[in-house]
Amino acid sequence: MPPTDPTEHTTKHTTEHPAGLTAGAGGGTERILAEVLAGVVKRDQVPLDSHFFDDLGANSLVMAHFCARVRKRDDLPSVSMKDVYGNPTIRSLAAALTDTPAEAPAAPPAEAPVPGSTSRYVLCGAAQLLIFAAYCFLTGLVTVEGYQWINAGSGAVDVYLRSVVFGGAAFAGMCVLPVAAKWVLVGRWQRAEFPVWGLAYLRFWTVRALLNANPMRLFTGNPLYVLYLRALGARIGKGVTILSPAVPVCTDLLTVGAGTIIRKDSYFLCYRVVAGRVRTGPVTLGRNVHVGEKTVLDIGTSMGDGSQLGHASALFEGQAVPAGLRWHGSPAQPTDVDHVRIPGAHCSTARRAAYGLASLLQLLLMYVPLAVGGSFLLLDLAPRLEVLIDPDVADMISVRFYAEAVGISLALFAAAIVAGAVTVTLVPRLLNLVIRPGQVYPLYGPHYSAQRAVARLTNLKFFKWLCGDSSYIVHYLRAIGYDLSHVEQTGSNFGTEMQHENPYLVSVGRGTMVADGLSVLNTDYSGTSFRVSRTSIGAHSFLGNHIAYPAGGRTGENVLLATKVMVPLDGELRENVGLLGSPSFEIPRSVERDSSFDHLREGDEFRRRLAAKNRYNLRTIGLFLFVRWLHSFLLTVLGFAAFAVYGTHGIAAGALVGASLVLGLVLTAGYYVLVERLITRFRRLVPRLVSIYDPHFWWQERLWKVPVDFLVVFNGTPFKNLLWRLLGVRVGRRVFDDGAAITERTLTTIGDDCTLGAHSKIQAHSQEDGTYKSDHIVLGRGVTLGTGALVHYGVSMGDGSQLAPDSFLLKGEEVPCLARWGGNPAVALRSDQVPPAGQVDRNSRSDRIAHTTDTTDTAQISTGAVR
Repeated sequence: MPPTDPTEHTTKHTTEHPAGLTAGAGGGTERILAEVLAGVVKRDQVPLDSHFFDDLGANSLVMAHFCARVRKRDDLPSVSMKDVYGNPTIRSLAAALTDTPAEAPAAPPAEAPVPGSTSRYVLCGAAQLLIFAAYCFLTGLVTVEGYQWINAGSGAVDVYLRSVVFGGAAFAGMCVLPVAAKWVLVGRWQRAEFPVWGLAYLRFWTVRALLNANPMRLFTGNPLYVLYLRALGARIGKGVTILSPAVPVCTDLLTVGAGTIIRKDSYFLCYRVVAGRVRTGPVTLGRNVHVGEKTVLDIGTSMGDGSQLGHASALFEGQAVPAGLRWHGSPAQPTDVDHVRIPGAHCSTARRAAYGLASLLQLLLMYVPLAVGGSFLLLDLAPRLEVLIDPDVADMISVRFYAEAVGISLALFAAAIVAGAVTVTLVPRLLNLVIRPGQVYPLYGPHYSAQRAVARLTNLKFFKWLCGDSSYIVHYLRAIGYDLSHVEQTGSNFGTEMQHENPYLVSVGRGTMVADGLSVLNTDYSGTSFRVSRTSIGAHSFLGNHIAYPAGGRTGENVLLATKVMVPLDGELRENVGLLGSPSFEIPRSVERDSSFDHLREGDEFRRRLAAKNRYNLRTIGLFLFVRWLHSFLLTVLGFAAFAVYGTHGIAAGALVGASLVLGLVLTAGYYVLVERLITRFRRLVPRLVSIYDPHFWWQERLWKVPVDFLVVFNGTPFKNLLWRLLGVRVGRRVFDDGAAITERTLTTIGDDCTLGAHSKIQAHSQEDGTYKSDHIVLGRGVTLGTGALVHYGVSMGDGSQLAPDSFLLKGEEVPCLARWGGNPAVALRSDQVPPAGQVDRNSRSDRIAHTTDTTDTAQISTGAVR
C-alpha cells in the first residue's frame, strides 16, 4: 500500500532563482508565496501581478498543490482555494492574508484512531449473515404458503380476494417487523456511543437494515409515513410533510414541530460514525421549519420555529439556527434569502387523513393484488410453465428446461421495457394536464397526487441508465417532456442520474452539458401548499456532479457550475463565470487545460468523432441490454429450480426459496463483479487527461454503466469490503462502509480501519466541458468521511484525518494526519466549528446503546410534536 501520510511523499521545493526576488517584490510574505508558486508551476520567476489562471496557465489542481505546500510552511499563513480564487495574484493574495481578521484557532487534532478487533469484525459479519439468511427463510416460507393458499382459490374473483388478503398481510408484516425489532432489540434510542462490529452495533444494524427494507419508504410525502415514524418513537407534530426517503434510524432522537416540511434527498439520520465508533444524537426541528433539498442535519443540531435551511446546505454537529432566521451553506451561515416562496393553503387534518387512507387502499386493492395475483397467474395458468415448476415434469438437466427459461425471461424482459417506455412517456403526460404552472395548490389533493405520480414515473432509473452519457439521452428526455429544442448534440449532454420534479417545465439551452446527478427543483413547497414552475438552464454552460438546480436560479448563459455547488437564488444574473462552493463564489469559467481539446468540438473533425462516439455508445447500449437480460435469465433459472426441486408446498419448499434469495444476491454480486472486470480486462485504470471524443472516454462511459445497486444490501457489513476488493479497490482491514459510492474502483486506495459515512462519494474523475480527467485517491489509516461528503480526484488524506458531513474535498487537496476538515469546499475546521471533546458523556463510551438523558438546548423550540 502506498504511503498514506501526504507529508511522506511531498517535499518542499526551493528554486535556484527565488521568484520573489523579481523587480517590485513586496514584503516577505509575497516573496515566499511567489517562491512556492514558482516551484509548483515549474517557472524560474513569478511576477507578483501575474494572474494565476490567465497569465500563468495554472488550473485548480495546480493551485491545490500550491495551497498544500503553503500549509506545510510555518512562516506562511494557511491558504485555501477560496482565497486563491478571490485573490488570483501573489500581490493580492499576500495582501488578503495580511488583512484577514483574526479567527478562532484551528481545531485540535483528532484523536488517533484505535485499531479495531479482527475477531469482532469476523464474528459480526457471521452474525449479520445469519440474520439475513433467517430473513430470507421467513420470506421464502411466507411466499410458499401464500402461493399455496391463493392456489386453492377458485375463479378470478376468489383469486383476487385472496391476493388482497395475502398481499395486505405481507405488507403489514414487513411494516410491523422493523417496529417490533426496534422496540425489542433497542427500546428507546438515547444519546450513546459504541464501537462498530460489537453487539450494540449488531442490534443497531439489524434495526437499520429492516427499516431500509420496509415498504413504508414508498409513502414518503404521505401522512402515513409520519405516522410510521411516530410508531418508531419519533416526536412529530401535526401537519408535517417529509419528502426525503432517507429513513432516520435513531427515531426517538428526532423531534419535528408542527407544520414543518423536509424536502427530498435530505439526511437526518440521528447518528454519525467517526473513527469506527457510532454516535447517536438528537436532531430537533421547531414549528414551521423549512429544510431544503440535498441537505444534511448532523447529530446535535436544531432549528428554531419558523427557521429555514436552504438547498445544498448542512448543519454541522452543534449548530443551531435561531427561530425565524434563514441559513444556507455548508456549514450553514445566515442569509437573507427566503426559501419559502409560495403562500400557504388550507390543508386540514381531514384532508391529510383522507389522502393517506386513499393511498393505502389504492396500494392494497390495486397494486398489491396486481403484483401477487399476476405472479400467481404467471406460475399457475401459463400452460407451458409446468416444465419449469412441476417436480413431476421438470428436469433441470434437460435442454427444454433451459430453453423455456430463456423464452420466459426474454419475453418478460422485452415486455417490461416496452410497457415501461409506453408508461413513462404517455401516463405522466396525461396526468400533467391537470397541473397549471404558477398555480398554488394545497397538499394532499388530486393535484398533489398527479404531481407526485408524474415525478415518480418520469424518474424511473432504467431508461436514464440505458441512454445516459450518450446522444440518445437527449431523445429520451424529449420524450418525457424536457424542452431541448435548442440543444446541440455533444454526445455527452446528460449523465445517467438526472432527476426532476416535473419534466414538462425543464428547458436546457444550446451547447450546455450536464455531468451527472443533476436534480431540477421546479416544484416549490410550503408546509401546506405546492407550485410547479418552469426552470431554465442557460446556454453554453457546464454543470458538474450532484447539483440541485432550483426554479429561479440566478445563472444565465456560459456558466460553469462546479460539483456540489449551491445555485444562488439572489443577486445579479451570473453569466460568463464559474461558481463553486456552498454558498457559492465566483471562479474562472474555464482554464487553459480545459480548453486544450476545443479544436475537437467543431468542424469536420467534430462531426466525424461524434458519429464514431454514437456508434460506440449504441454498441454499449446493446451490450448492457444483453447483460441485464442474461442476469434476469440466471435469476429465472435459480427461482424455478427451487420450485422444481421441492414444488410449492411445505417448509422444505420455503427453505429452498429462501436459499434461492440468498444465492440470487450472491449470484448478482458475482455476476456484475465479473462483468466489470471483463470490461477492464482485469487491468487497473491509470490517470487520464483526454477529450470526451477520445475512445478511452467512451470506454470509461461503458464502465460507468455496470450496475452496482446491489451493493446497498451489504452496507455496514464486512462483505462490502470483500466486494470492493473484487472490483479492484485497494481496501485495508476492518473498513467500515456505511453506504459509500466509489466510481473509479481501481484508482482508489483505502487504509485500515477507515470509516466511510452514509451516502459519501469517492470520485476519482471530473469532466469539465469537453475534457475528462482522472487521478488516484488515497485515504490513509483510520480516515473518516462524513455523511454525504464527496472526495474528488487527486486527493490524499493522512492517517486519522476526518472530513465533516456534506463536505466537498477539492481535487488535489492534501489533508494532514489527524486533521479535521469540512465545508464546501473543504478547509481545515476552526476550534469553534468542532464540538468540545467532552460533549459526549464518557460513561456512554461502551458496547451498549442506552445511556443518558438528552441535554440539547431547545429553549427556542416549541414543537408541539407528539409520539
